[in-house]
Amino acid sequence: MHVTFGDRSVFLPVPVHLCGTCTKEGTTMIPTLSTPAGTTAPTGSRLLRDPRTLLACGAVAGPLFLATGLALGLTDDSFDFASNALSQLSLGDSGWLHRVVFLATGALTLAGAAGIRKALPGTTAGTWAPRLVAVLGASFVLNSVFSADPGAGYPAGTPEGPPAAMSAHGAIHMLGAGAGFLALCVAFLLLAREFAAAGHRGWALACRITPAAVLAGFAASSASVLAFTAGAAAGLGCLTAVAVRLRHPLR
Repeated sequence: MHVTFGDRSVFLPVPVHLCGTCTKEGTTMIPTLSTPAGTTAPTGSRLLRDPRTLLACGAVAGPLFLATGLALGLTDDSFDFASNALSQLSLGDSGWLHRVVFLATGALTLAGAAGIRKALPGTTAGTWAPRLVAVLGASFVLNSVFSADPGAGYPAGTPEGPPAAMSAHGAIHMLGAGAGFLALCVAFLLLAREFAAAGHRGWALACRITPAAVLAGFAASSASVLAFTAGAAAGLGCLTAVAVRLRHPLR
């Protein structure tokens, strides 16, 4: 397109999808570019409201928490996976990092809950499962502030065995985690019904078995910390798998 500026004529190679209209003022042609009707530029806010993006956030939450806990535990000589819970890493030398991960995991889980709601509109699972998953997300946010009690020789210098008495922040931490994972178990049972109704029997079975694994791990926590860790990992792992699956239509 040739455009006249004063006594000069300039050729502008305007892409077809950006071509607009031209208005004439005197002897000068002034191009006015416009976006074609029906098209909008992508924005950050729209991306954050996209169900697939929200579900991707939910899928990342569990692996982030578990991978960070594994890395911090392996690099801390005083931490023993057989005796110490991952949440106690908030008390160590890199405790600040673990608290940040608690907060990030909670935020990502809350985003995943919103994604489940958008992925299953008009269903019982789409109404209640997101609220229950949000309880888990809120518990991670809560536990980024209220840490677990020291015990079982961690952090370094702490006597072996459980603490003589549970502190207020330790009690809040334990109650928050318990409520969060219990809510997640109920959410899985609701999602199992939705998967079964859509004909996905394997996914339905997984969502029914995982709550049993989580509850069994928590019940055995007094005898084995590893059982508690395995139960929590099973719940977070299943949540990751479900979030990835829901990024595609069930029907």
